[in-house]
Amino acid sequence: MIRDDLAKMRRDYASTELHEENAAKDPLDQFRSWVSDAIQAEVLDPNAMTLATCGDDRRPSVRVVLLKYYGDEGFTFFTNYTSKKGRELDQNPNAALHFFWPELHRQILIQGQVTNFDKAAGDEYFLSRPLDSKIGAWTSHQSAEVASRKVLDDRFAELQKKFGDDVPPPPFWGGYTLRPDCYEFWQGRVSRLHDRLVYLRTDDDWSIKRLAP
Repeated sequence: MIRDDLAKMRRDYASTELHEENAAKDPLDQFRSWVSDAIQAEVLDPNAMTLATCGDDRRPSVRVVLLKYYGDEGFTFFTNYTSKKGRELDQNPNAALHFFWPELHRQILIQGQVTNFDKAAGDEYFLSRPLDSKIGAWTSHQSAEVASRKVLDDRFAELQKKFGDDVPPPPFWGGYTLRPDCYEFWQGRVSRLHDRLVYLRTDDDWSIKRLAP
């Protein structure tokens, strides 16, 4: 077994505390507050989140995607619908999002079910993207096997000539919105006695519970 001294790596967390009496009653407000903190702290890519999915084969998959919108409707990201994540979400809409901001010693876990984002709104977002990103979306048959990098580069060049500056939204590209039924906010603390508050959706409200670290 390769060790590389990983077992010796330790870091003590001495930062902000997270108490029930100070936490927002609505988890979306708590999320908004922590996102604001992450932006002010200049955390690298504060909207980067790990998306966990699991299809019919019951083998979980994870990857990092970017949060583009959030609000009462849920948390929205965009992708290729024919990608592995797209296929798995079609098979099983249950998913999880995870944010990790090491500079603040914070994590957020959000669980729920996904639905397809509104197509017109998704197309509007697509048209706002940089030109190369729009062509890239057409170029990549995401998660499919590719013979070589040259195949991708040649395909990109062909599509540049085809579309010019007028790139339409691909029919296989769009957004998903995860509607949360559970949030967990994790704040690193000393002696590994971290703060963990979980919000669970009730009929039309949220309950807050503390979990052991």
